[in-house]
Amino acid sequence: MIPLHEISCVADITRYQARINGAGIAQFFEGRETTYLELDRRASQIANGLIAAGCSPGTRIGYIGKNSDSYFEVMIGTAKANLVMAAVNWRLAGPEIDFVLNNAEAEVLFVGAEFYQVIQQIAPALTSLRMVIAIDDGDNSWTPFTHWRDKQSDADPLLPLDLDADVIQMYTSGTTGHPKGVQLTNSNYLDLMDQAANGGWGDWTQGEASLVAMPIFHVAGVNIGLIGLAQGLKNVILRDIDPVLILDLLEQHRVKYVFFVPAVIMFLNSVPGVGDRDFSNLDLMLYGASPISEDVLLTATNIFKCHFCQVYGLTETAGAGTILESQDHDPARGKLRSCGKPAATAEVRILGHNGKDVPANTVGEILYRSGSLMKGYWKNDQATAKAIQDGWFYTGDAGYLDEEGYLFIHDRIKDMIVSGGENVYPAEVENALFNLPEIADVAVIGVPDKKWGEAVKAVVVLKPGETANEEEIIDYAKTKIAGYKVPKSVDFIDALPRNPTGKVLKRELRAAYWDNQERQIN
Repeated sequence: MIPLHEISCVADITRYQARINGAGIAQFFEGRETTYLELDRRASQIANGLIAAGCSPGTRIGYIGKNSDSYFEVMIGTAKANLVMAAVNWRLAGPEIDFVLNNAEAEVLFVGAEFYQVIQQIAPALTSLRMVIAIDDGDNSWTPFTHWRDKQSDADPLLPLDLDADVIQMYTSGTTGHPKGVQLTNSNYLDLMDQAANGGWGDWTQGEASLVAMPIFHVAGVNIGLIGLAQGLKNVILRDIDPVLILDLLEQHRVKYVFFVPAVIMFLNSVPGVGDRDFSNLDLMLYGASPISEDVLLTATNIFKCHFCQVYGLTETAGAGTILESQDHDPARGKLRSCGKPAATAEVRILGHNGKDVPANTVGEILYRSGSLMKGYWKNDQATAKAIQDGWFYTGDAGYLDEEGYLFIHDRIKDMIVSGGENVYPAEVENALFNLPEIADVAVIGVPDKKWGEAVKAVVVLKPGETANEEEIIDYAKTKIAGYKVPKSVDFIDALPRNPTGKVLKRELRAAYWDNQERQIN
């Protein structure tokens, strides 16, 4: 049960559990266990260390590293110091990481060992950075994490509470080629926990185990971790996606609650011998980022024999929005292509081209409103004003509500591609490819992919007399953008289709690939 009456901010999560469940195991990571009392004490040490380093309330604290128990220590520590955790997507390329950290004006950066080299390369360009802390130690040029942490006082700073203060800043891909910093507050996370407690998907039992497998730079990884800690669970933390290791951990720790993107569920279904394993304690498998195919769902149901629940949302909504509950996963209900109904504290509208609400089963833009909706985009008032109007968030997704109030996504107004649960905006990829001298014009689209839901495809027009092949273009893209954004394939055409105003007709480009699909997007 989520003790909403005891938790008034993110920093209170470990304070409460340390008081009532101090000896309970909060985290398990690669053989290392941390109790709630230890986690709360270490968070206080980190808070005091950051305050002593001169970080004032509202300062952004950067974090780039694979999943680990250290992340949640730092996350709660920043919250106790009234600072803001800004985790960086470690899949980004160096120039993208540079942009995010400079945009956040990060003064302190926690770095995992896998990313020492890339940070060393871009460090001179990080103009706000004053201190780098090596999470895994081992780098003599930076402050070693455990040594630094353990020197600090473990007295809780108990700073004044501000519900509207930012606590987490996550970066979402931008329609103009630059990521935007999404400001999520204490109030947002209290609303999220309210949704979890009352929405049938996040009211869990103290002492049970939850698997934190999704990346901590993503709302899915952070939210499952924090919701688990708020209820006194043992969070079993996975460094990176490894299907066999996931299955091992589910068995060994008798995990009861998990969250995966559908692509991971598909991978698990395919592991040899998966049907012979013991998942008898597994109760709930949450998933999101894309709907699950009926084949994958039925296979997973037979293997795992647990409840399934879909959570649809965006980074801007703290990952929450609508819920497709377990009972709605019966194929006979006809709702498997739906994202479910609005969460307990949320409202959803469908707006037509005329700016008015449309009737049931009529496609329009999806608007969302709840207490979990972001404060805004960091230092981007223009984008904030465009996205949030009269308290409603304009998602950029097109869809409809059926007669029962279930939401169905139809298409993406903003042309966003969702590949393996990662959001890819074509503008980012196009901007990178335009720097290749041989390319005269380029459009990037998402095409159906059985493994990833959608795959990134570049449609390229070469300059007269120039030559470039698919491999060369893909290899070039790998040097400029994150791997998951790199086109998986390239088509060459003489000219891109455009309307009279010059806008590329991406729907026309996509049509040949999607015409025979059950739905326009995954």
